[in-house]
Amino acid sequence: MPFEWSINPYRGCMHGCSFCYARSTHSFLGEQADDAFQNHIFVKSDAPAVLREQLLKRARSKKGLDGIGRVAIGTATDPYQPREALEQLTLGCLEVLAEFQVPTTITTRSPLILRDLDLLKRMRLISVNLSVNTLNKTVWKAFEPSTPAPEKRLEAVRHLAEEGIPAGVFLAPVMPYITDRPEDLEELLAQAASCRSQFVMSSVMRLSTPEVKLWFFGALRQYDEHLAAAYGNMYHGSGYPPSEYRAKVKETVKALLSRYRLTDHEAFQERHKTTAVKAVANPAPEQICFTF
Repeated sequence: MPFEWSINPYRGCMHGCSFCYARSTHSFLGEQADDAFQNHIFVKSDAPAVLREQLLKRARSKKGLDGIGRVAIGTATDPYQPREALEQLTLGCLEVLAEFQVPTTITTRSPLILRDLDLLKRMRLISVNLSVNTLNKTVWKAFEPSTPAPEKRLEAVRHLAEEGIPAGVFLAPVMPYITDRPEDLEELLAQAASCRSQFVMSSVMRLSTPEVKLWFFGALRQYDEHLAAAYGNMYHGSGYPPSEYRAKVKETVKALLSRYRLTDHEAFQERHKTTAVKAVANPAPEQICFTF
């Protein structure tokens, strides 16, 4: 899912998924990568105003908005976590992006996104990605108990697709020995197809830092302590499983996409290119400050 810019209206996430690679970012704020990630939520209260100021500045410059590239919302937090129902910061940011017609992708695990359906129709959307990695209730409750039920997320995909929104399933993360069995992947992709998912993209679980690994292994042992050794071997010295494993998962998913006549995300984007989507070659990194 390529992008040039990202917006995360919150730091921390009330969903608190045990496998979340963004958990370690809480250390940047002097917090621990433990349950503080879901209990201590930092709210960027001026995010919509700062975003509008930055886009106005860009629009008035010689560069203008041409070639600004793609904005991704939800790369390090869920923009539709429960706090959003109160704060409406994601809503505010989307209104600004709609005003300036900036190409945007949104990633979430929450059907709360349906609240903004009318606004989404006015945006220059690349895609809305609903993350679902299992239909197994035991697995869901073990690793992401604070998220909306997978079935509700799939129904959100259906609703968005029926309303003409480019929406699909983000099959992530694929968890070794837990959600990677071909029959489990097939069950999920069959449901994605029945819910009119316009694309599917997948991603194998990344345990980005030692802190993230430590937290995940706690949840893993509660789920099945016998898997700890296997995971220790698979993720030894790396945040990713071996390349051979990743390739095998990719091939399995590819075959299932073909079987259910589903499109992968890359092909979907290529097919639905918009003239506003112009990638920026190596944009200079810039971190904008917000008020918490």
